[in-house]
Amino acid sequence: MDTPVRAIAYARVSTADQEAGITDQQQKLVAEVAHRGWTPVDLVADEGESGKDLDRPGIRSVLQRLADGEADALVVTKLDRLTRSTLNFAEILVWAKRLHIKVVILDLGIDTSTTTGKLVAGIMVQVAEWEREQIAERTRDAAAVRRAEGKCMGRPGVRDSVLHPGLAARIKAMRDGGATWQHIADILNNEGVPTVRGGTKWRVSAVQSAWGYVRDQRKDAVRVTLPEGKLRKRVRTA
Repeated sequence: MDTPVRAIAYARVSTADQEAGITDQQQKLVAEVAHRGWTPVDLVADEGESGKDLDRPGIRSVLQRLADGEADALVVTKLDRLTRSTLNFAEILVWAKRLHIKVVILDLGIDTSTTTGKLVAGIMVQVAEWEREQIAERTRDAAAVRRAEGKCMGRPGVRDSVLHPGLAARIKAMRDGGATWQHIADILNNEGVPTVRGGTKWRVSAVQSAWGYVRDQRKDAVRVTLPEGKLRKRVRTA
């Protein structure tokens, strides 16, 4: 007999006094989970929290619980309730796919428990990757201009370091193979590979930098690493 899908619903409002907004989201979420015949696990809300990144107590708790196997699906009314960052959302989709977690976004019709939903999610991941590449290209172009002007470009990057030939390619290969940033850092630490700047301790940020990840330069944006998790058995969708 198939195991029913266990779902955690998530709601968010940007100001604490938007009681109507939270109530409306909660009603829609409860109705959607019931309509699907899924088992409700919890309904978590962040009140008075911005959606600019994932640095919110409610969503971080939800993601951790999903990673720990407490539920199989995340249900949200609108994408901007989850995050306003396309890159953040793409990372969640890739993370959820690896752990066999279903993601449902009602306003966009995204439902990774269905073939069509997976297709839409895949397109969004590709768009986010394009956006990331555009940011990286603009950064490289700006760096080339600064070098041509003889301006200091700061410390050397991994691609320019003769001490680490092929390291960026190796990190990319591990990442493409599904390894998390932390797992890659652990591997490099266990092997005693020095960091690009001669250090002895690889951290997630150092691995991302070595790979060529372009961070959001906004001072108010906080980078949140998605939690590790164990693969779960596939469960029925209805």
